[in-house]
Amino acid sequence: MPTRLRRALSAAVLSATVLTVLAVPVANAASTPTTVQPRATCSTRFLPLPDPSCTPGVTNPAVTQSTIGSTICVSGWTATVRPPTSYTNPLKVQGIKDYGYSDTNLADYEEDHFLPLEVGGSPRDPRNLWPEPHAGTKNAFSKDSVENAVKKAVCNHTATLSAAQHALLTNWTTAEAVLGIG
Repeated sequence: MPTRLRRALSAAVLSATVLTVLAVPVANAASTPTTVQPRATCSTRFLPLPDPSCTPGVTNPAVTQSTIGSTICVSGWTATVRPPTSYTNPLKVQGIKDYGYSDTNLADYEEDHFLPLEVGGSPRDPRNLWPEPHAGTKNAFSKDSVENAVKKAVCNHTATLSAAQHALLTNWTTAEAVLGIG
């Protein structure tokens, strides 16, 4: 094969490869702009739990078994550490993108503390916050009742703080059964 033909063929193969990789439609390249949606960086396959690689949950170092009487077991304590929506709403917007949710209405999600404040979750660490959907049967609303029951068990000394945290981080939908309180 002549060198000139080999170079032309190589250039054609390279161009076709680049166009394929960039996903540019060749037939309509001049007339139709292509919009490529960014890929989700967090997976929804774990729902109703967050993707553990994105939202592993983080503890609040001020909350320990020895401090529960002056922290989580004090009525109203979580209000003193809960971040304002001016902090959580931008995280919610980014989280909706990161999880690739098709519904982008902020009202359809709660920027949830995966490890709840009620059992010593970190208030502001983004690794403990995620956009938990309101849709479905196991959702942000049903998780709230589990959080309250688990906090009550910790404060009544029916469950230790570390056992409660572990149960919630492993799978909040089974936490009550695992702790023997539900």
